[in-house]
Amino acid sequence: MLSEQLRVEIQRCVAASLAEDIGTGDLTARLVPAQTEARGRVITREDAVICGTAWFDAAFAALSPAATVKWHVKDGDRVEPGQELCEVVARARVLLTAERTALNFLQLLSGTATVTRSFVDAVAGTNASIVDTRKTLPGLRLAQKYAVAVGGGVNHRIGLYDGILIKENHIIAAGGIREVVEQARIIAPSNVFIEVEVESLDELRDALDAGVGMILLDNMSLEDMREAVAINAGRAELEASGGVNLQRVREIAETGVDRISIGSLTKDVRALDLSLRHIEA
Repeated sequence: MLSEQLRVEIQRCVAASLAEDIGTGDLTARLVPAQTEARGRVITREDAVICGTAWFDAAFAALSPAATVKWHVKDGDRVEPGQELCEVVARARVLLTAERTALNFLQLLSGTATVTRSFVDAVAGTNASIVDTRKTLPGLRLAQKYAVAVGGGVNHRIGLYDGILIKENHIIAAGGIREVVEQARIIAPSNVFIEVEVESLDELRDALDAGVGMILLDNMSLEDMREAVAINAGRAELEASGGVNLQRVREIAETGVDRISIGSLTKDVRALDLSLRHIEA
C-alpha cells in the first residue's frame, strides 16, 4: 500500500512531467476531434517486474477524471514478452497527450524494479540484502526507492536527514573514527542510524572499538571482506559497496556480509520496453 507521502509525491511528479511536456497545449492532439473516444492497451516486449502503475494512472486522471485504466497486473508482478498489462479508455486527445508521461514513469520504474530483482535473485539463499543508495535521478528519489522495494531490495537512507553515513572526509575533519562517532551520537536523533565507511581492516577494528552498529566496507577485496566478517563476529551490521555487478554479487554475498549497496540500481537505469497500442474505441 502506498504511503501518504508517496501519494503526494506521485501527484507532484506527474504534474511536473505533464507541465514540461504539454506547455501551452498539445498542438498535435488538436488534429483529433475533441469528442472522439479512444482505447489503448499497453504491451511489454520483454521479461520484467512491473512498477509504477499509480504514476501511470495519475497521468491520465490529471487530464480527465473520466479516463479509466483497467490493469491485468499489479506492481511487483513478473511479466513476459507480449503480455498485455492494462487497457486505457479515454477521449482520444487525453490518451494522446498523457501517454508519453504515463509510459515514461511505468518504463523507468519497472526498469528499476526489474534490475533490482535480478540482483535479489542472484543472492538468494544467502543472508545478504540488496540495498539502494542516494544515487537517484534528480526529483525522482521516492519513486525510485519505491521501485527498489517493489523489486525486493531494501531502502537505505532517503536523504541526508534520516541517517548518518560517516565517510573518509568526515573522519579526517573530525580527527578520527572515535571522535567523529562521538559527535554523531550527540547530534543524531534516536531514530537515525549511524554508519561508518571503512577502507581497511584496521579502520574496521577502530569502528568496532567505537561501538558502531553499522559499517560500510568500501571497495574491499573478497578476501578482506571474509576477514572483516570474521573480525566483526556479528557485532555490527556489515555493508559491502563498490564495484558491485551481477557477475560478482553472489561472491560478495557469500563472504557473509549483511548488506550489499548498489548505486546502479537507480543511477544506470534502462527503461523497460513497452508499447501503448491504440485500438478501436
